[in-house]
Amino acid sequence: MAERKVTRRILFVCMGNICRSPTAEGIMRSRLAEQAPDLELELDSAGTHDYHVGNPPDRRTVEAARRRGVDLSQLRARQVMAEDFARFDLILAMDRHNHDLLEALRPGDAGATLELFLKYAARSGETEVPDPYYGGANGFEYVLDLVEHACDGLIAALRSQRR
Repeated sequence: MAERKVTRRILFVCMGNICRSPTAEGIMRSRLAEQAPDLELELDSAGTHDYHVGNPPDRRTVEAARRRGVDLSQLRARQVMAEDFARFDLILAMDRHNHDLLEALRPGDAGATLELFLKYAARSGETEVPDPYYGGANGFEYVLDLVEHACDGLIAALRSQRR
């Protein structure tokens, strides 16, 4: 079996890497398998803080994703490292606060492009993925809605770059 060539590496980032960024990683993996198996991507997620390193995603996040057919149970939280700016081509922050933290961590010679994730969900009217951690179940569903929309937009953007 031929080894799959990775042409783009994408990192999704939130604060603790247990709600928003693993949701984005899982949804993007699912969308790629369904809609764009031809795109050669490496995906990962991380947090700007070390609160939950080694832990699985929040159970509410896992349950909400599972209801939409996406399994996040194997993911484990990790913290962003300076090396990620060399390893990944595109780093997508879930909100402005984490974008600013990433910008401060970014080495001067970093090659990665740093953007807000919802740039790819232009029609959503939102610019940031809200943190559902302290809210109710509806917050997790809303995050999934935004993430699905942004993943579809990201796939479209990646496809147009290949032309």
